[in-house]
Amino acid sequence: MTALLVLRHGPTDWNRSHRLQGRCDQPLSDAGRAMVRTWRVPEESIGWHSVASPLARCVETARLLGWQPTLEPRLIEMDWGQWEGRTAAALRAELGATFAAAEASGLDLMPPGGESPRQVQARLRPWLAGITRPTIAVTHKGVLRALLALATGWAMTGPPPLKLRDFCAHRFDVAAGQVTVSALNLDLGGETVVDAV
Repeated sequence: MTALLVLRHGPTDWNRSHRLQGRCDQPLSDAGRAMVRTWRVPEESIGWHSVASPLARCVETARLLGWQPTLEPRLIEMDWGQWEGRTAAALRAELGATFAAAEASGLDLMPPGGESPRQVQARLRPWLAGITRPTIAVTHKGVLRALLALATGWAMTGPPPLKLRDFCAHRFDVAAGQVTVSALNLDLGGETVVDAV
């Protein structure tokens, strides 16, 4: 098994306003930069190969942590298509039952002109199969959720079987392209594991 530690990027202004960011290349907010500067990854992962989504918020997070990551396009956020920049609350109010049905479709949620979580999983699979050394990755919430679904069989309908807390590290094990959960919600402020599996 090969260890994979995954972090979500630091906060952006769009995170604060609950907007769907998707492929919109939002930078970290000033508060986000300040937060990331306080993060410390688990000691065992120091020196691991680092990769990041090519979007600015992930690259900046990695660099603030002292890494020069390899950019990995397959770690880019889910494409929210015509819904990017909108809030879920506004979409629920505007689209009503149409948006409710989309949310209920789990892995097959397909924003107009966008990408489904199942498609995110399809691009993650070959990347996972190519991991041959301990790796630390900076990516996005949608990618983390798709990864959790791959590891647990969660269809993304209803609440996740395990909670992914924001601004934590999440450890997975990868073997022959298959991924399993090792420990979730590792505090980046130097605390111990919140949820071990």
